[in-house]
Amino acid sequence: MNELLPRTRLLLTAAMAVLAQLLIPGAAAQGTAPIRSADFIVAVVNSEPVTNQEVQAMRARLVRELASRGGAQPAAAQLTQQALDMLISEKAQLQLAQEQGIRIDDDQIDQAEANIAASNQLSRDVFQQRLAQQGITVQAFRDQLRTQLLLTRLREREVDARIRITDAEIDQFLREQNLTASRTPPELNIAMILVAVPENASPSEVQALEKKAQEIANRARQGDNFAELARSHSQAQDKGANGGEMGLRPADRYPELFVDAVRTLSTQAIAGPVRSGAGFHVLKLLERRQSAAVMTVQQTRARHILLRTGPQLTREQAVARLRGLRQQIVTGQLGFAQAARDQSQDGSASQGGDLGWANPGQFVPEFEEVMSRLQPGQISDPLISRFGVHILEVTERRQVAVPERDQREMARAALREKRLDETYERWLEDVRGRAYIEMRDPPEVHMLPVGR
Repeated sequence: MNELLPRTRLLLTAAMAVLAQLLIPGAAAQGTAPIRSADFIVAVVNSEPVTNQEVQAMRARLVRELASRGGAQPAAAQLTQQALDMLISEKAQLQLAQEQGIRIDDDQIDQAEANIAASNQLSRDVFQQRLAQQGITVQAFRDQLRTQLLLTRLREREVDARIRITDAEIDQFLREQNLTASRTPPELNIAMILVAVPENASPSEVQALEKKAQEIANRARQGDNFAELARSHSQAQDKGANGGEMGLRPADRYPELFVDAVRTLSTQAIAGPVRSGAGFHVLKLLERRQSAAVMTVQQTRARHILLRTGPQLTREQAVARLRGLRQQIVTGQLGFAQAARDQSQDGSASQGGDLGWANPGQFVPEFEEVMSRLQPGQISDPLISRFGVHILEVTERRQVAVPERDQREMARAALREKRLDETYERWLEDVRGRAYIEMRDPPEVHMLPVGR
């Protein structure tokens, strides 16, 4: 998998998740059974009708999706209206996609269907049987996949092209990031010497202990080694074993008394003695570190085994072979690296399938979507990409600072992501606004159910 492609805004992952809900046991009870109701035209979008049966099918899908998420079911009329609105928007978009010549070929549908089957650890035949058990034809399932992919491609072409991020906006974003960081409490490393005051100490005893603490503070200011003074005089719990050092931590994890005492100090300066309920404290500010607006990114290191499909090896055969390899690896009969060297048909085979450290978006979406779900040490089920069939293992993850030269691109991506939904909604309103939409009243005469 040497080919590295930029991440595209594919909604196939979301579509797969929605369609995979059809495979949930008991889904038929939630509304997947075929709708048998009178059919008539409820709306016209440009020249294309929206029928009652289409609305009822969309309504059933919404019911199923809400049930799978445990969501509350809205009122029947509200749900029907939502289904109608979705169909009108969908038809207007599909007509626009057709005008623009956007096409989804059968091979892309095959790949998406195979991925859904593989992610459910099913062969294609068993997967199609499961669809039939839920009252869904294979053709209906593939048509819905095609629709989702068409809408995705259209959105990529139309919406992404409308988003423009200027250099001034990036500059402002980075300034805001720095401002937020500057408001974050600093990290402090403070060393302390405690002269304890007994709970029932008399005023004269308190005065004597304060004088002792003052003498220690004076010696520290005159250059005596603070760590040695702590080990000799501190009555803190650790007896000054670490030279009184309490460690670098956010300021809000120190007592407010200490933070106030060192607030205006330069590093290596002495504060105190200051009084607390425990006694008198002599403090030394060892380090002050203000958090910087450092952008980080999570990198993933993974390895994989790739089998390329063709006349000699079908997808189903590749999935079966990789499922067997995975079982051998998981049970310890075979090492992943050795299996990759022996079986993988990718350039990474000689490195045991190791793909190195990768930033988000570095691999094709269908591969990366699976990789992002895995925890280190987990091995995926077979997945299908445009390159063939893979199994992959995430070996490590880490957070790394983004080089300054790349921060502007990250800022641009963050701003685009933030603006995407708003831009999409405006675009969708525009698409609907340009479409001729005619709402039809249902027929007054009761019609016989379809099929009679």
